Amino acid sequence: MPDSPIRIGLIGAGIYMRDVHAPAYRLLNQHYEVAAVYSRTYEAAARLAATFDNAPDATADLAALLERQDIDAVDIALPIEHMPKVIEAALRAGKHVVSEKPAAPDLVEGRRLASIAAQYPRQTWMVAENWRYEAAFNLARTLIDEKRIGTPVFISWTISIRMDENSPYYATEWRRNPQYQGGYLLDVGVHHVAALRTIAGEIAQVSAHMTQVRPDIPPADSLAAAIVFESGLLASYACTFAANAPLPPCMIMLGTDGAIKVDRSQIEIVRGQDVERQPLWDTQPRSIVTLLQDFAAVVRGEKQHERGTPAQALRDIAVMEALFRSAASGRSESVESI
Repeated sequence: MPDSPIRIGLIGAGIYMRDVHAPAYRLLNQHYEVAAVYSRTYEAAARLAATFDNAPDATADLAALLERQDIDAVDIALPIEHMPKVIEAALRAGKHVVSEKPAAPDLVEGRRLASIAAQYPRQTWMVAENWRYEAAFNLARTLIDEKRIGTPVFISWTISIRMDENSPYYATEWRRNPQYQGGYLLDVGVHHVAALRTIAGEIAQVSAHMTQVRPDIPPADSLAAAIVFESGLLASYACTFAANAPLPPCMIMLGTDGAIKVDRSQIEIVRGQDVERQPLWDTQPRSIVTLLQDFAAVVRGEKQHERGTPAQALRDIAVMEALFRSAASGRSESVESI
């Protein structure tokens, strides 16, 4: 066990910090001590701070939090367009940083942030892409590597996410009126790209179409794409927020000797008439717990920084930007190399 916990400041007190990150920190008190909570309004910071037994400080003064020498690291969960300047400020203040995905609103800004992070080699910047830590996707990759379904032939993944007043994220102003490319398709799409890359490797080329069915979900709410991986594996990927049909978003992988059906709580391996089912642990907040354990180990120098690196996060954005370019141009687009 570590000698002393990492003292961390939470920057942002919105839905995801409150409902996912904060519960994870409560489970990881051997690794972390939440020292302070920041929000634009003191009241929001105080509400979240009050949920921790150690009574961390609440503040609406971000600069003061970053200046504190007793805070080792910060966890940043803010609207996408506001993340870069706070990530930069935290790095320049000497803090380790774990920040929500995407790493930046676009690849240009992401590259700029990565170059800044490179100036501080003793500090860790981890992008909190928790789908890279999902047991289902990592197990699927292992099964493919073990040739359990022979040679992979095709991946099919259609995702319908109900986005209306029943979702807490629907009412978030910065999501309803996005100041960044793609809207929900970027915000959630980087999760899907991270999962696809975890399972099947790097993506080389895409061909996509986008549309907006509902005027309340700008700038587009549905995307369908054909994907070619560097290995030559083919995939179809579709995501919509417009349909009122929240079906289980199962991914199907077809191989020469069988198939794998993946959702985030169970994997099925089908070979002829044989079906093997492997239930998995609940995804929330477990994947964030695993991610934050990884962050602590990297900060302490106990392991290499691999899954949450800025380069990994920028590769996710590069795929999304290729999808958006293809939808706009009507042509197949190559994914920019990172």
